[in-house]
Amino acid sequence: MKENQKKCATIGGQAVLEGVMMRGTRAMATAVRDPDGVIQIESERLTPPEKRSKIARLPFIRGVVSFVRSLVEGNRILMRSADVAMTEEDEKQSKAEKWLEEKHKISLSGIVDTVAIVLGVLLALGIFIALPQFITGFLPFDKTSTGLDGLWFNLIEGGIRLGIFVLYILLISLMPSLRRVFMYHGAEHKTISCYENGKELTVENVRGCSRVHDRCGTTFLFLVMIVSILVFSLANMLVGDWLYNVIDERWHGVARFVFKVALLPVVAGVSFEVLRLLAKTKNKFFYIFKWPGLLLQRLTTREPEDGMIECAITAFTTVMQMEADPTIPERVFVTAGKMSELLKNTKKRFADNGIEEDEAEWIFALTLNMPKSAVAKEEKILKLAQAREIIRIADERLSGRPLWYIIGDADFYGYTVKVDERVLIPRPETEELASLVISAAETGQSVLDLCTGSGAIAIAVYKELEKNNRKVEMTAVDISEDALALAKENAEINGADIRFVCSDLFTRLRERYDIIVSNPPYIPTAEIDTLQREVKDHEPRLALDGGADGLDIYRRIAAEIGKYLKRGGMLIMEVGAGQAQDVVKLFKHCSCAMIVKDFNGIDRFVKIMI
Repeated sequence: MKENQKKCATIGGQAVLEGVMMRGTRAMATAVRDPDGVIQIESERLTPPEKRSKIARLPFIRGVVSFVRSLVEGNRILMRSADVAMTEEDEKQSKAEKWLEEKHKISLSGIVDTVAIVLGVLLALGIFIALPQFITGFLPFDKTSTGLDGLWFNLIEGGIRLGIFVLYILLISLMPSLRRVFMYHGAEHKTISCYENGKELTVENVRGCSRVHDRCGTTFLFLVMIVSILVFSLANMLVGDWLYNVIDERWHGVARFVFKVALLPVVAGVSFEVLRLLAKTKNKFFYIFKWPGLLLQRLTTREPEDGMIECAITAFTTVMQMEADPTIPERVFVTAGKMSELLKNTKKRFADNGIEEDEAEWIFALTLNMPKSAVAKEEKILKLAQAREIIRIADERLSGRPLWYIIGDADFYGYTVKVDERVLIPRPETEELASLVISAAETGQSVLDLCTGSGAIAIAVYKELEKNNRKVEMTAVDISEDALALAKENAEINGADIRFVCSDLFTRLRERYDIIVSNPPYIPTAEIDTLQREVKDHEPRLALDGGADGLDIYRRIAAEIGKYLKRGGMLIMEVGAGQAQDVVKLFKHCSCAMIVKDFNGIDRFVKIMI
């Protein structure tokens, strides 16, 4: 119970359109129910407290930082939730919007977001500072007095401001869309309360919890109103005489307004610290300070529907999982919109997780059936289905699974070969291995592909030679029956006439061959766990592990090659970086050995002639 409270003390939330945002110290997640009834999640990692500016963590200053961040970030999240919650009819752009985006690269939505923040700030200043000041201007008090009249003036103005605030909440609660937001606000509070009470986060448990909470933003706003009365009164007493003496009487009203706006950071900082102190104490005496804010929450929260509670639970548990496991990737909402924006976002997500940005372009190219070279230049508007598929693939890639396993196939030498966890993904340098075989093979010769895996080399060699009227007898061998099943499927898809044999190297073979090609396992056992997680966690270890020094398979090939290679025949192998010389030394009785570099200048291939 105490542990749960300790964790939850750093988690807060915000109701958004058809959803809930939850924010912890290291992660933030927003769960929104889209028009299809699906709960979509957008999550991001936050800079942990210990890595933030020390100045921004100082008492009072942290309140100002939190206030500004909440204003900007809250509006951004609200707009993002609107993108998800809107129906297809809402998504339709006007001709003017499309023209601005396509011809002039101007995002009308971005302009609207900025204008919304500016208008929101101006509206708040007008309603809660200018309006109370205007109303109190009719009272028989000396507005410039720093004495008792000045104190009463500020107290009455603060009371009017508080009354306007309550009236404002009552009026907006009459709007159907905001009434639903208040219901989601209730779901947010109930979920946090459920967790703090040590209960399992289920809809039934959450439904029975309180919808008011000590750390609610409504309570904070109420404290802002109270603290503003004290701060404005104190500031008026300290500098009021000087201020009103140096400014022309005609501008006293403007000066008072500007003075109050300038003091808002002080009000926010003090209010934040008071809220923290009140939230930490359970002393009944301090309840009198909490009570008005908790009472106001009865207006800004409503009893939620079960589906709303599900959204709040989803957002909350996502944050907890991300804070507990730093490897969990960020996620984004699936919405229709500009391709360039989604591409930029996907590249950032990949870069933040150590994945080449180039893979993001591949996802777009393959999903949208367009050249990869055109992806970065394209400014088209994506349909919802297209965006959904791109994000699905990106999310799965961020889980660590290799891109080509997700896509289901890869290009090798211009041929499409299916790939999954049964086989290695063909690498670009292996195409050069196939090219060496294609250059060496003659019509009617027999070719053996040892450790064929997906069958990529055998297929490329057979098909390329067939194109040039140099048809050969191709045999492909692998120890894995699962790999051979996929290789056979690939051969059938590409129309390659290949004989497949399940064999541990030469064990089940009796023939001799003109050319033997092999890309065997050559990673030293101890190095496998140091490889990228895409390789070590997903690609078959059997196809990677070459023994203690990576040369086990080469030793076996060297010991038996004389029985299976015709006189004058050629063995062509791919080797690991730095292994070429050691592999050559294993073939003591060959007539000729040659090392060939790959396109990166690395000794990558070994040719052996008997």
